[in-house]
Amino acid sequence: MMIDITAPLGPDTAPFPGDTPFVREWTMTKALGDACNVSKLTMSPHVGTHADAPYHYDDRGSAMEAADLELYMGPARVICVQPQERLITVDALRDHDLSGVVRLLVRTDSYLDHTRFHSDFAAFEPAAVDYLAQQGIRLVGVDTPSVDLADSIDLPAHERFRVHNMRILETLRLQHVECGDYELIALPLRLQGSDASPVRAVLRVRDQG
Repeated sequence: MMIDITAPLGPDTAPFPGDTPFVREWTMTKALGDACNVSKLTMSPHVGTHADAPYHYDDRGSAMEAADLELYMGPARVICVQPQERLITVDALRDHDLSGVVRLLVRTDSYLDHTRFHSDFAAFEPAAVDYLAQQGIRLVGVDTPSVDLADSIDLPAHERFRVHNMRILETLRLQHVECGDYELIALPLRLQGSDASPVRAVLRVRDQG
């Protein structure tokens, strides 16, 4: 069984303030006598469910086409956390068994409506990223638009992801997912020179036999 954990991507998808929203324009339509329907999309690669490339927060970081695709496919654990004053803390993470986990998806239920941007979503305290790195985790996904607080300027959580060479998935839809173990498939596009990429993220229920 497959579980779609991708936010719908369309004109109603709220972008981060100041970012480029999703816009679709039709350049050819059968209704007007063209041979087929063809559209043009304008959007930030950070709108909706997406993968951050290291270049997003590091001028010397790799761009999206260099992504290690093996990190975006494979066994993953979904955990449910209770943020403390909007922060995902080390203490909240210590409540979960992370042994052997490489891909971790964190469900906070703090950003459920993707048609309206709101700034009070949960984010990672920098020490929590350090803790996850110490557990051997290489990729972290979260059900919010950013691993940092909405009003952050220096992006301290992104910086810790950079230091530990970990990868980030943002704006996942996890409210309908039970916490547990799955197979993650969330491949980014091979966008040359890009700071991010939309992904179609799904979870496959693992065979318990």
